Amino acid sequence: MSDPQDQNRSDQHTSAEPAADPRPLGGPDQPFADRVYRSTMGAVAGGLLIVLILWLFVDTVLHGHGRDVWLALSGTVCFVPLLGAYTMWPCVRTNAQRLVVRNPLRTITVPWAALETVRATLSVEMEAEGRKFQLWAIPVSLRQRKRSNRQAMKATTGETGGFGLLGRGRAVRDPYLTGGPGRNAPMQPTAPSRALADAAVDEILKQRDTQLTAQGEAALSGQVQVAWTWWIIAPIVGGAIALAALLIAG
Repeated sequence: MSDPQDQNRSDQHTSAEPAADPRPLGGPDQPFADRVYRSTMGAVAGGLLIVLILWLFVDTVLHGHGRDVWLALSGTVCFVPLLGAYTMWPCVRTNAQRLVVRNPLRTITVPWAALETVRATLSVEMEAEGRKFQLWAIPVSLRQRKRSNRQAMKATTGETGGFGLLGRGRAVRDPYLTGGPGRNAPMQPTAPSRALADAAVDEILKQRDTQLTAQGEAALSGQVQVAWTWWIIAPIVGGAIALAALLIAG
């Protein structure tokens, strides 16, 4: 016979374990982690340029005189927000309810039910309520797309570029990919990588379809909201006006 005290301790230990939640992740009653898309290289380049402008401004303040300081100040007020708006600020966020696009001068909020399509051609753009918006945060690289297409063709045909006796650039049938004679365990072709812009578009559309299926179109309906980022526009315009006035007066 088992000890009643041991059995009670076992029951207490079992009941203390958290029960699994049967609800799907990302449902209307659960938080959905935001997915963020942005150009890392663009943000890094913009940050370096902003640091350079600030360094030049500080140097002018320390060693400049009179009008030079005011020119440096107005130029810094104009160009620092301008560079930040076009390099570090843009991003695309998706969650369980909506798609939020932060462009340089305005922010577009699109509920999933209002999003019609997203496509990547020479740039990434979306359509919502009959209106088109560009997604500045997701750049399109034609070189990356061509490389991905070549990888896809090689994975489909099992061919790689040849050298040596067959000549440079000539297609060669790879026995490791196609299972040539004498190969007991041929290598399987790996899935080709997608271009970043094309992969991001596919992920956004897939998430929209997933959320519409899980929550229903009525729960995700709403109007597209467009808000101008005046706190970025105001210093750009003010600095540009001051800089133009100083140049004309000089």
